[in-house]
Amino acid sequence: MANEHDENAKQDATQAAQDQTQEDDAKYHHLELILDVPLQVSAELGRSKVLIKELLQLREGSVIELDKVAGEPLDVYVNSRLIARAEAVIVNEKIGLRLTDVVSPSERLEKLG
Repeated sequence: MANEHDENAKQDATQAAQDQTQEDDAKYHHLELILDVPLQVSAELGRSKVLIKELLQLREGSVIELDKVAGEPLDVYVNSRLIARAEAVIVNEKIGLRLTDVVSPSERLEKLG
């Protein structure tokens, strides 16, 4: 009797997993249409405001002070929307980003409104 009950429980669990997989496939199937859409990713070191006369005086070697403190995380944007904060890293002699804090979907929605 116990073996029969265990076998039924296994079958139920297997069926539940298959049902969930089918639901997930159906739920995300429409996403396949947009998975190859390119998005613009950018990282921001910081910001600064300058007067037009200061802008016109800029020369090679000029320094513009930004609002971020050294070591502070960079802001990462996808299509101009803040999605994460990161630190700069070197990857194969290029600059890369290691995400340190990803903005939650609810925060992203708040910024839309």
